[in-house]
Amino acid sequence: MAGAPEAHVHQDAQELAAEAADLFLWLADQAIATRGQFAVALSGGTTPKAVYRTLASTQSKLDWTKVLFFFGDERCVPPSHEDSNFLMAQTSLFQPLGIPETRIFRMAGELDPEPASRAYEAIMRRTLGPSSGGWPRFDLVLLGLGEDGHTASLFPGTPALGEQIRWVVPGFAPVGIKHRLTVTLNVINHADVVLFLVAGAGKAQIARKVLEPSSSEAAPYPASLVHPTAGRYLWFLDKAAASDLTVTKQHLSSREE
Repeated sequence: MAGAPEAHVHQDAQELAAEAADLFLWLADQAIATRGQFAVALSGGTTPKAVYRTLASTQSKLDWTKVLFFFGDERCVPPSHEDSNFLMAQTSLFQPLGIPETRIFRMAGELDPEPASRAYEAIMRRTLGPSSGGWPRFDLVLLGLGEDGHTASLFPGTPALGEQIRWVVPGFAPVGIKHRLTVTLNVINHADVVLFLVAGAGKAQIARKVLEPSSSEAAPYPASLVHPTAGRYLWFLDKAAASDLTVTKQHLSSREE
């Protein structure tokens, strides 16, 4: 199992987005050169959106036709809904870069969650196939962090947290749009690189609880259950999100990775 997460603290959300975009491009170049493609699971949320916009505005020679875009989770809404993770990625990343539809694999949030989750797993199996361990191996999984400690659509106390067989399952959120689709922890934990993107003072307390847990915690937060089996485990935080940490690493540039 991989060791403790590498925490990289950036000056502000803008710098975080720039460094995350640089890391994305670097990893993609390496994967395409080695295996001919780069498979990424995208996250929803404000901080990932800033990363996607930065990627779309970067003058990069990356062959985007070799990138496979999946999603780590989705709200059960149509793809045109304002709360759709797909719509956010479509407007901030796919359309500006002219990504072919054949390289985009969205979760069908408009369908019933159970058949939709099984259909998405079938797409992943056809496109990625299981690795030797029986799980897909994404080159990169992007994750956000909720103030309740959830990540993807893996919420505290929900059945999705205990799933040990399926790749994709229905999720349930306590507030907002309740019905979700989400990849499971084993999918996340078998990625080559897992990257949390966390910005803002509102995330400071939960970031500390996940990164520096106390022995008095009754149960781990969903984000605390992310432990890559062999891949690299990174957290990119801005100073506001890292403000409650008692131990932080100095800023490191993604270009040095």
